[in-house]
Amino acid sequence: MDLFDKIAKNLGPIGQHYEWSHGYFSFPKLEGDIAPRMLFNGKEHLVWSLNNYLGLANHPEVRAVDARAAADFGMAYPMGARMMSGNSVYHEELEQDLASFVGKEDAFLLNYGYQGMVSIVDALLDRNDVVVYDAESHACIVDGVRLHMGKRFVYRHNDIESCEKQLTRAKKLADINGGSVLLITEGVFGMSGVQGQLKEIAALKNKYEFRMLVDDAHGFGTMGPTGAGTHEAQGCIDDIDIYFGTFAKSMAGIGAFVASTKEVVTYLRYNMRSQTFAKSLPMPMVLGLKKRFELLKSSPELRERLWIIARSLQNGLRDRGFDIGVTNTMVTPVFLKGDLNEATALTRDLRETYAIFCSIVVYPVIPKGLIELRLIPTAVHTTEDVDFTLEAFTAVSEKLAAGYYKQAMTLQS
Repeated sequence: MDLFDKIAKNLGPIGQHYEWSHGYFSFPKLEGDIAPRMLFNGKEHLVWSLNNYLGLANHPEVRAVDARAAADFGMAYPMGARMMSGNSVYHEELEQDLASFVGKEDAFLLNYGYQGMVSIVDALLDRNDVVVYDAESHACIVDGVRLHMGKRFVYRHNDIESCEKQLTRAKKLADINGGSVLLITEGVFGMSGVQGQLKEIAALKNKYEFRMLVDDAHGFGTMGPTGAGTHEAQGCIDDIDIYFGTFAKSMAGIGAFVASTKEVVTYLRYNMRSQTFAKSLPMPMVLGLKKRFELLKSSPELRERLWIIARSLQNGLRDRGFDIGVTNTMVTPVFLKGDLNEATALTRDLRETYAIFCSIVVYPVIPKGLIELRLIPTAVHTTEDVDFTLEAFTAVSEKLAAGYYKQAMTLQS
């Protein structure tokens, strides 16, 4: 079969719906300043889908530094990959500040979070090593594990008994092959809002002799007394061997970092192909990240405000009988029962009738028969935003229960 013919016949589980979903349900366009209220389809919407936890995306001090850095350096400098010609004192300063903040000896800047995690896993492991990972790990972890030429074991999500069973298998195989064991989990699982069992897993390290890599994309800047991350929140900073954080969530930027011992970071710095053969982060982004990081550390009121909004939203949803799972972070999922047609009709109603924009998640990301509306609270939302959303969600859930969205799809078809 011709390659293009094969693609035309199978656009994938999400792509198969593109003709009616593109531009509205998939690849929608939000316009205007990044804020709780933005334009969608020419109409102002209350937005709960932006990874802007601390509200730094449109912070005036951040905007000023971004603009000044672009004027001073342009978007090209430094030109080249870090190893060859793209290094600067500013990149190194940011790395050292990040390492100190998350309790590690050294850190290495990465151009992108997704790309970075894939490359970390690829660089760390050889065919004799064994990797153990959580069943609900983010796609970047799964894709990194797919590149691993050795054995891999997956344990049931956040299930310590299952984790220990897989570690037993992994250690036995690693001992036979003369390899090592790496366990990968997340600090905060982005779909459910549940924290990874970092402390409980770390307690198994002496028994099974493994190293632990934590993807804390959602936890960095939001979790713990200082915002250092989920490992700080759980009191196990020293037990996490390799810490990974992104700038795309709490710092509303682009890029990521990996932090560990000097020896491990040096190894990654010289062996991560995604960084060795990619252009360095541009100077405006690096200087903008330094300002974002400064505000993250010096403005605890932003994190406090985030949690006020998150708790108000989650408590309000629970009080109204909504199923929000067992989230213990700011990520707020709302689970409803319905099929794909009902999910699309409900989401359209939320947007067109109530002017609320949030992410919708359906099968194959979650089991069939479920609809997840995923809300991301931020420090710049208000309690009035919360109250309005609670009223709207109550209204659409009542319509869903009454079969309104089945009827709506029948009428449209």
